[in-house]
Parts: sequence; C-alpha cells; structure tokens
Amino acid sequence: MRDHPHGQYIPHSDVWTGRATNRIQWLPALAGAACIALGIELAVDSTWNSGVAALAMSVVGCIAAGLLVLFGTLAFVHVAVKVDKDSLEVRCGHVGLPRRRIPLSDVVGADFAPSVTPWQWGGWGYRWRPEKGTAVIVRRGEGMVLRLGDGHMFTITVDNAEAAVRVIRDRLRPATPGTVI
Repeated sequence: MRDHPHGQYIPHSDVWTGRATNRIQWLPALAGAACIALGIELAVDSTWNSGVAALAMSVVGCIAAGLLVLFGTLAFVHVAVKVDKDSLEVRCGHVGLPRRRIPLSDVVGADFAPSVTPWQWGGWGYRWRPEKGTAVIVRRGEGMVLRLGDGHMFTITVDNAEAAVRVIRDRLRPATPGTVI
C-alpha cells in the first residue's frame, strides 16, 4: 500500500524530501470515472420514458457525483513532503493541491508516530479532529506529528517519517556560536 523510495536527506543539502502513496485510492477514482461515464451514456443514448426533468437530474447527478469522487480521491493518492531550512511543505495529489506550508519558526516540536491509521482520523484525506488537530492521511503506517506554536497539531503520513522528525528537530535547535549550518 505504500511506495518505498524512503525519504531522502542529502547531508550537504538543506532539503529533506519524502512521500507516501496509497494505490487503493485508485479504486474509488475508477468508481467516480464510471459514474461520469454512466451520466454521459444516459445523456447521449437514453430511452428514458419518465420525462426530460428526471433524465436531466440523473445525468447531472451522475456526472457531479463522479467528478466529486474522482477528484476527491485523486487529490489524496499520494503526499509529498519537503523540509528545507525555513519551512515544511506538504503537497497532495498529482496537482499538489491542497498544499500547506508551515514555517519552521511556527513549529515547537516534532514527534515520530509509528502507526497512524485512517480509522483514527475518520478516513483518508485532509482531516480535522478537535482533540487531535489537522492531518493529511493517505495511508496507514508511519507518520510525523508537528506541535505548532499556536497549540495545534499537524499529522502527516509519510515514508521514513523518523528521518523527517530528526531533520526538523535539528533545524529547531538553536545554533551554537561558531557552528555553521
């Protein structure tokens, strides 16, 4: 259910990148495409006898539901995380939307979460739970939890989250005099 090109951090680089993928999300996307195809089929070649209004509602309903499911699932097929010297950026799906950029100056801590599941968050996607904060969940497995200065939490499922947490913690430490960053 996940790709294993683990997060990468090149020691002489200032950037860590990671990614997580959920191939199962393609199944609902196919269902969405099927709804769109059904709506088009109804519009083009229909022997509907119940009237034009019922046909129009069926066509619009199928296409709208299909588009919602298709684009809603494709947005969360994968997540890409980038940590540079100033911020953490999360991009979802092939288009990179939704996207969230968190300045590291707003982060007060980072923790490794060995087991994050969609069940804990109410499903896949961009999630919010009052007691847990906000999350980007694309699969079950390891993730990282950021504690933000405003008291909120932000959880992300990403491969090699432990390395990402180490990089973030290193960036949060104040530099000692004479140290080159």
